[in-house]
Amino acid sequence: MSAIPVIAGVGEITDRPDDPAQALEPLASMIEALQRADRDAGGGLLARIDSLDIVQQTTWRYRDTAAGLCERAGIAPRRAVYGITGGESPVRYLHEAALRIARRESEVAGICGAEAQYAVAKAKRLEIELPWTAPAEELENRHVRETILQPAAIRHGMMLPVQIYPLYENATLAAWNQTPRDAQNESAVLWSRFAQVAAHNPYSWIARGFTATEIATPVPDNRLIAHPYTKRMVANPLVNQGAAVIVTSLERARAAGVPEDHLVFVWGGAAANEPRDYLAREQFVRSDAQDVVLESARRLCDESRVSLDMLELYSCFPVVPKMALRKLACAKEVDPTVTGGLSFFGAPLNNYMTHAACAMTRRLRAGHATVGLLYGQGEYVTKHHALVLSRAPAPQALAHDYSLQHLADARRGPIPPFVEDYEGSATIETHTVIYDREGEPMFGTVVARAGSSRIMARVAPDDSDGIRLLTSADRSPVGTRGQVRRGGDGLLRFGL
Repeated sequence: MSAIPVIAGVGEITDRPDDPAQALEPLASMIEALQRADRDAGGGLLARIDSLDIVQQTTWRYRDTAAGLCERAGIAPRRAVYGITGGESPVRYLHEAALRIARRESEVAGICGAEAQYAVAKAKRLEIELPWTAPAEELENRHVRETILQPAAIRHGMMLPVQIYPLYENATLAAWNQTPRDAQNESAVLWSRFAQVAAHNPYSWIARGFTATEIATPVPDNRLIAHPYTKRMVANPLVNQGAAVIVTSLERARAAGVPEDHLVFVWGGAAANEPRDYLAREQFVRSDAQDVVLESARRLCDESRVSLDMLELYSCFPVVPKMALRKLACAKEVDPTVTGGLSFFGAPLNNYMTHAACAMTRRLRAGHATVGLLYGQGEYVTKHHALVLSRAPAPQALAHDYSLQHLADARRGPIPPFVEDYEGSATIETHTVIYDREGEPMFGTVVARAGSSRIMARVAPDDSDGIRLLTSADRSPVGTRGQVRRGGDGLLRFGL
């Protein structure tokens, strides 16, 4: 007989000393978060952890994160795994921990992660040496962009999330028949809702509200980053934050004396991926992987006759929750976050959704809703994972096969071949403009269709007509035909 998995304890830490040398290094923050999660569960479960998943961190290079954490925390799990990159990974680790509990392969599981980018950046600025563990030469499981992106994307300088997500933003607004002005207003209003939630979260990095105008208007402390996003619309990784979740069986939780109203049940979820190379995708107006994952979560609630009345939608950039909200079709009064979002709560890189699991657990315990959805995303609209949690027992056993990859793959149409050697006419498919630290255009980028093929071309910063076309607030340039030629640097150029 399978066991019933429950979240028994959650713990978070936000560490912001004036002196960066006094800041906790990531390992120390992870241990503190685990200890807080153990205390939250009533004590005694941390020592019994037999399975531990550690969210990959970027701040500090460790030779063996898992071994170092277990030694310092005084625990000896049979299974201790340091994960791979991905903003969705905490949701996956929580889901898989629940499955191991259900199969009785594990009795007590932990998920934890932490970052300290704020301390590292401040120490570098002040030329202070941090008294942390001696760093290793290389990060474990370092993410290598060159293995998943077209070489042309790297040559065009289009390889970071902040450069790639705007391609989806600008494609979707055209597909939704919005003007850029209307889409920007939607993003700003949505982000102001995230900020209001962050303002009431005691673990937020920026604990104040922002109006839609403050979010959308470019000013010196809210400069343009990548059209149409301002600084307040993008994830903020300069934080020192850690979080942990302890999962066990209902049977074990009761034996440990965890109060019944303290327990949160894992109902189930789903996962699917897009092709990792964003230029090898059918289109940029939706994600089939996102769609099937969210449809599955919604269906699980509908079949159980409950409303999906609490959400945590991944929020690295506005287009992600905007797409998700359209797919979920929840009531307008349902907030898109219980945590505060990666711009305001903070973006401890891969670990944000561990904090979201903590916030969701607290909200469910408090009786704010019966059911909540955790939806995480990784890489470049690539990896998608959703998990439904509830303060009530699941109406059915936890499904062991959660991959919906076959459904996502079946929905995809032909992928346009990417070509680099092209001159002639082309039609804009999507676009963005990348800005420098003074808010001035560095270059524009156009992804365009040339017949059945796809190309990437640059718009020079001194091409005022081209930059004006790409940044118009009144009319989307998607569908505009122009001419492509090869520039002196070997990159394709787009012009009218």
